[in-house]
Amino acid sequence: MSDEAAQRGRPRLTRALSSRNYRLFFGGQTVSLVGTWITRIATSWLVYRLTGSALLLGIVGFCGQIPTLLLAPFTGVLVDRWDRQRILLVTQVLSLAQSVALAVLTLGGVITVTHVLVLQVVQGIINAFDTPARQAFVVEMVEDRADLPNAIALNSSMVNASRIVGPSVGGIIIAAVGEGWCFAIDAVSYLAVLGSLMAMRLERRARAPKQTRMREELATGFRYVTQFVPVRTALLLLSLVSIMGMPYTVLMPAISTKVLHGGPHTLGFLMTASGAGALCGALYLASRRSVLGLGRVMTLSVIGFGAGLTAFSFSRVEWLSLLILPTVGAGMMVTMAATNTIIQTVVEEDLRGRVMAFYTMAFLGTAPIGSLIAGVAADRIGSQRTILLGGLSCIVAGLWFAARLPKLRELVRPIYVERGILSAAQIEGTTKIL
Repeated sequence: MSDEAAQRGRPRLTRALSSRNYRLFFGGQTVSLVGTWITRIATSWLVYRLTGSALLLGIVGFCGQIPTLLLAPFTGVLVDRWDRQRILLVTQVLSLAQSVALAVLTLGGVITVTHVLVLQVVQGIINAFDTPARQAFVVEMVEDRADLPNAIALNSSMVNASRIVGPSVGGIIIAAVGEGWCFAIDAVSYLAVLGSLMAMRLERRARAPKQTRMREELATGFRYVTQFVPVRTALLLLSLVSIMGMPYTVLMPAISTKVLHGGPHTLGFLMTASGAGALCGALYLASRRSVLGLGRVMTLSVIGFGAGLTAFSFSRVEWLSLLILPTVGAGMMVTMAATNTIIQTVVEEDLRGRVMAFYTMAFLGTAPIGSLIAGVAADRIGSQRTILLGGLSCIVAGLWFAARLPKLRELVRPIYVERGILSAAQIEGTTKIL
């Protein structure tokens, strides 16, 4: 049977799961991510319960993500130098300890906003190592490089399946026994991903000793992402969307209580609705046969994300908000995962860790800026108007990217042919390379 025939015989949606190591990672990470989302909703609710301040919600989000913006370029160099599996083992153990600390302080009745802020900074430092290592590690777990886009899409599906389950479960647990047990459950969930990482059988890649200093390697990565136009444009778009659009999640506790007059259950339902849309978007990407046309998909997803946020900002009733939020979730997820796929398929292997660190900066590292802006803006003009401005900004960003697409297609075409991602015959038959 030819490779092409074998590819046709494999389930399109789950073909990356044929790799044992990726299958282990997928299972362990799914369990852990449910715990992560339970903690996220519990942290937001805890801060809002203690303070009643939308501004502090923004500050907490800022503290949790600003370390990624500051440290990711340096951690990317280390991800290219060090063993990525071992990095992930260390980061998961430290994340477990951080969740244990939150649980002990909360269940002991001594938790304060200061404690939350400090522990958010600690988790942000951990994530500055964990996220680029995780993104770069995917290519090592997948045996067939042609399955890489599917693996990235399945990662997104995994994140958003947990995003559906986690907030719903978290809302129920908060209402029943309080936030402390949410943090305790999250701590236990890390055991699943630790077990999956230790069970993997990986061929150790020989890593040549680096003769250059970190500063030189950092400069090399920076030049690549700023001078290679397709990567630069994709990261800039993702940064704009992350700064202006993503802070809607930070303002959800305020929306659920002050606008929709609900409680923790309402917050859980809103986050679940957004997660359901994101899961549908990720499954759509997993079903795609190739990277062909992803640029056009990115354009539509960014504009759709902005339009969804705009509509959500005008909603005053829960049922309408629940109908709108799946569009918001799908738009953001498709934008993020499509950007990841395009970058991972064009990047040079020896720069993968550094480039994925800049991707992490664009998506997570810029989010604290957006969270802080959103917190200040919501305090002055209200949460709904803040979300409206973010939605309109995303629509403008999508139109800007659409104008850049023809040039990007010309630059990406020879790379896809050279790496065998697309044949010359495929490319000659279509103009929609991106």
